[in-house]
Amino acid sequence: MAEALTDSRTAWGRLAAAVMLSMLGSAPMWSVVVVLPAVQAEFGTARAGASLPYTMTMVGFVVGGVLMGRLADRFGVMVPALIGAVSLALGGVAAAMAPSLLVFGLAYGVLMGCFGAAAVFGPLIADVSLWFERRRGIAVALAASGNYFAGTVWPPLLQWGIATIGWRNAHLAMGLTCVVLMVPLALLLRRRPPMPAPAARPSAGQAPPAAPGGEAPARPLGMSPNALQAVLGFAGVACCVAMAMPQVHIVAYCVDLGFGAQRGAEMLSVMLATGIVSRLVFGMVMDRIGGIRTLVLGSALQGVALFLFLPADGMVALFAVSAVFGLFQGGIVPSYAMIVREHFPPRQAGTRVGIALSSTLVGMALGGWMAGAIFDATGSYQAAMWNGIGWNVVNLAIALWLLQRARGGRWRLPARAAAPAAGN
Repeated sequence: MAEALTDSRTAWGRLAAAVMLSMLGSAPMWSVVVVLPAVQAEFGTARAGASLPYTMTMVGFVVGGVLMGRLADRFGVMVPALIGAVSLALGGVAAAMAPSLLVFGLAYGVLMGCFGAAAVFGPLIADVSLWFERRRGIAVALAASGNYFAGTVWPPLLQWGIATIGWRNAHLAMGLTCVVLMVPLALLLRRRPPMPAPAARPSAGQAPPAAPGGEAPARPLGMSPNALQAVLGFAGVACCVAMAMPQVHIVAYCVDLGFGAQRGAEMLSVMLATGIVSRLVFGMVMDRIGGIRTLVLGSALQGVALFLFLPADGMVALFAVSAVFGLFQGGIVPSYAMIVREHFPPRQAGTRVGIALSSTLVGMALGGWMAGAIFDATGSYQAAMWNGIGWNVVNLAIALWLLQRARGGRWRLPARAAAPAAGN
């Protein structure tokens, strides 16, 4: 029965609902970026202080990613999705009524981050991964693209709302939209995912099952499961400290250069629109070469894109580099979910994927704050960009080390049509 459901029309339908939920529910991840200049002016704070709500959102997302992943493993993904819809509505109201930067940050960190956006990111990606075998890479990439769809759609709408009805009313409208549209979508996900058969064939580039029951290797990549989880977590922090600089501060950077917040929001939309294309392409790549090699490729390309930002200070140049950055880095985050599914038992998918993806949000939180603090100290984003490049080098080194361990375990790229060889 499980085999009949995986990669089926039902699976693709759930994937479509998951992408829509993630697109709607990820609104806070980008609204907090777009509203940064208005919040800085409203509460009279420095750039690092104005970046604090973003950091609080990411911290909330980290905690919520693990909590919501556990809920999804136990009760199914519909439960966290419904919690997320209600929390986003409450968070929109709380942010709109915030009398101080601290209250505004708490509205984002607790309601819209921990119990809101986190509920429709990691848990949905983990759920989707359980409904696919042959096309797991592209399915995971599509599910992970939901927050990039959000980054393409929400920033221009929110910037328009901020300019026309003010940032407070814009938050009320955002919260109402989320709860009205997300609840029906969440109810479509009532059915629990099929558990893969113990002897299911691994995807391309996946390590072979070695644990009792054939679910996952007893010592993935020669490490204990928790050790591998920790390594993936640190890699996620490093790559997203680097990723945060352009994504979090592009709007503020454009304001500093005199281009205006609207142009910055448009650049962010371009960055995330090309990121969608990137995630789809990298998803197909993951189906052929596996998660670890995809992480190596994505990390190397992100490093190249970060270097391109250094000389770019004109409007055309920034639009072009924003597009390139989106194309080059979009495959990194989905690769962590793929690696988890390749090396951990499926019944732990929600929790393990939640921890892995939450670590990337730790990196985004740290990177967003660090870039603001470095800007306050130097008056320029150049040093902040070099800081991001350094963290990207760390991520690439970890990815290459994991690849070396995988090769040491006789990991080869099998033909798609052939059964994996013994020990492969």
